[in-house]
Amino acid sequence: MEWKRKVNWRILMVALCTILIFSTLSFRIYWLQTVKATEIMETAQVQWDRQQVLKPKRGAIYDRNGEILAYNGKAYTVNAKLKPRNDKDEDFVKDPYYTANMLAPILNAPVPELVKNLTKPNKVVELGRYGLKISEEQRNRIQNLQYPTLPSGEKLKKNQLPGIYLTETTRRVYPNNAFASHVIGYLDLYDEPKMGIELQLNEQLAGKQGHISYQRDRAGYQLPDGEGEYIPAIDGVDVYLTIDRQIQDYVEQALDKVEQQYKPQGMTVIVADPQTGEVLAMGNRSQFNPNMYYNGIENYNNHAVTTMFEPGSTFKIITLAAAIEEKMFNQNETYQSGAYTIKGQIPIRDHNNGAGWGTISFLEGVQRSSNVLFVKLGYERLKLEGLKKYFKKFGMGQPTGIELPYEKAGNLNNLEKPRSPRDWAATTYGQAATVTAIQQVAAVGAIANGGELLKPHIVKEMRDPHTGAVVNRTQREVVERVVSEATAKQTRDILGKVVSEKPGTGQQYQIEGYQVAGKTGTAQKYDPNTGKIMDGRYVGSFIGFAPKDNPKLLVYVVIDDPQTDAWYAMWGQMMLAPMFTSIMERSLQYLQQQPDLSVGKNKQSGKETSKKATQAALASAPATPKTLPKFEGMSTTAAQMRAKQDNLTVTVAGTGTKIVKQYPEAYDQVLPGEQIILVTDRVKGTKMPDFKGKSLRDVMEFSSLINLEMKSTGTGFVTQQSIPPGTVLQGTELLQVTLQSVSEPSVPATPPPGQEGSTVPATTTPNNPGSNNTTTTNPAGGNNPAPPSSGQQTGQGGAAQPPASGQAPPPDKPGDQSTQTTQTTTTP
Repeated sequence: MEWKRKVNWRILMVALCTILIFSTLSFRIYWLQTVKATEIMETAQVQWDRQQVLKPKRGAIYDRNGEILAYNGKAYTVNAKLKPRNDKDEDFVKDPYYTANMLAPILNAPVPELVKNLTKPNKVVELGRYGLKISEEQRNRIQNLQYPTLPSGEKLKKNQLPGIYLTETTRRVYPNNAFASHVIGYLDLYDEPKMGIELQLNEQLAGKQGHISYQRDRAGYQLPDGEGEYIPAIDGVDVYLTIDRQIQDYVEQALDKVEQQYKPQGMTVIVADPQTGEVLAMGNRSQFNPNMYYNGIENYNNHAVTTMFEPGSTFKIITLAAAIEEKMFNQNETYQSGAYTIKGQIPIRDHNNGAGWGTISFLEGVQRSSNVLFVKLGYERLKLEGLKKYFKKFGMGQPTGIELPYEKAGNLNNLEKPRSPRDWAATTYGQAATVTAIQQVAAVGAIANGGELLKPHIVKEMRDPHTGAVVNRTQREVVERVVSEATAKQTRDILGKVVSEKPGTGQQYQIEGYQVAGKTGTAQKYDPNTGKIMDGRYVGSFIGFAPKDNPKLLVYVVIDDPQTDAWYAMWGQMMLAPMFTSIMERSLQYLQQQPDLSVGKNKQSGKETSKKATQAALASAPATPKTLPKFEGMSTTAAQMRAKQDNLTVTVAGTGTKIVKQYPEAYDQVLPGEQIILVTDRVKGTKMPDFKGKSLRDVMEFSSLINLEMKSTGTGFVTQQSIPPGTVLQGTELLQVTLQSVSEPSVPATPPPGQEGSTVPATTTPNNPGSNNTTTTNPAGGNNPAPPSSGQQTGQGGAAQPPASGQAPPPDKPGDQSTQTTQTTTTP
């Protein structure tokens, strides 16, 4: 009986244990499948699933002819392992000080900065910005330190710089260094765009990220039946600028020469095609190298679009065009120059200290840049509403919309809210208003092209990086017609006489073989803190276009406060004119604008162009441009017939039956004899054209259209080509061309380079000094004002007297002229 009781007790205990175990298991299963189910599933998902971000390739930036300006290149990041993984791990930084001293000269880094990073408590560190995205050459030097080569030629197998390893990445490369740096902009070491096209078109250049997700097993292999998703990255588009690398190079060279010799506070040059609004070159000084932006200047502003300054007499072009359009200007009408008095206001004086030139014609008043004339035109005839209307029509006081960041609008405060009549009267001759350089270019471009204000563009097109297909192309964009063609022509003719005839202030800007039209300008600088005139500090400028009757190029040159003791009336001869003529002449030759030998330039002896040459110039009427039809889509035969009907000479590239590309583009203006290339749908079998006498741009366009490799030497027009005309091309040849200029620009003396400046004209207040009309013979021909006597201030085109003792300084803001008691004048 006792035994039976023990058995039953044991059975009971086993049953209870079994029930307890199964109850616990059931509860655990319930707990795992309900309460912890979500958490467990998330953990499992982390173990199964793998996701990877697919980075797109950033688009490249090219000039208009396909010359690369920015691209993504291979780079490396330096990392340091500071702690071993286990007791057997020897690959870590054992001696931070030795390692820092060895790396410092390669990374261009201070030793203390590297030591600071190499002594952190972290397991792995980066070496700050010095170790980010280093070049391949730097990588090779580090590897040579790690595994040096023995005298026998063998490499050591043991790492002599343990703990340092490199990971491959990419970095933005700017192959031309500081070339057009303000336009292109840059990416910092963390791939953040900071300025220029890199910032403005970041979304298009960057593309879109993709990603891939899949499920894997414990060993890391993808599960065959696992769920997955693949969204490919979309690479950024390639951006083609309107910038022409060759013309930009002419600008950079001209800027460098003046900067080295005169060290100005700043300079800006813009070259544009006034017929299309395209900016062909844009340069600033000071500049920086975007590959090493952190070693550059402090001020990275693109002054061509972000700096507002008082334009001076170049602004008179708008007043002149408005008066002609309203039939208020008769070039033969006369007036009394010298001074103009508005009742109850301080007199406005001509730039020769109010002496004037007696009774002169309106035409001579423009040539001499008479302030009095422009006040008569603007204040008396156009009046406030008329001035406001035309200055706004020409785009003043509002951004142009060019594809560059941080563009400023300028201001017309003294037209919008004048405190006195004198405030807005001063605007007529370039005071009491601020502009940007790109606004000036757009406004004067309207005069050059026949009266249409065009939106300036610096982006030509965007292309798919894989197929080369055009994704977006910028078209000629008319903002509005500001004046009639007749008004624009009359204005051009008058501006031409400012340059070509005495007593024009722009005679030194003549270019032999080309008719130049333009206007000089000088403005005094003001202390931004006090509003007072800064003695001897000026902004000089010249804006001009050529050829006068069918302008191909417009060039605007601005120089801010060069470091020279020379009288500022001489700045044109010393700096502005050499820059303008060098850029304009070389660019016209590059664009195959043949010089007209009947157009002479006044020689140093001061002799005028010969009577025979003058008669020849008058007899030779300018060639009439034609609008190029759209050949793309036509059959080859139909395109050739159409070209023949329009008296156009075309070169057909290829043996196909359909035209797929053309140069120049459809609806562009072309002159008789200009190179026109039509590309068929079958390029194979193209015959080599005769490029002798053609421009480099024509050769580059042809080579780009048929993907032919090309190299060039020299500047100007083609004199030799390596592949004879008529040769059937296979597509593997290298075309080499030699170019020669009609004439080479003079090169000024270059002293040792100085430090770069950091600013370009600041916003100014409305007064400019006057000047007297004392003149002396200019050795280069024509008359120049005599140097000032002691105590006088001077300006381009005349010498200026300082304000009389006791007179109030100019106001703090442009246009606050109602509070001043000084006599206001401006220089031409």
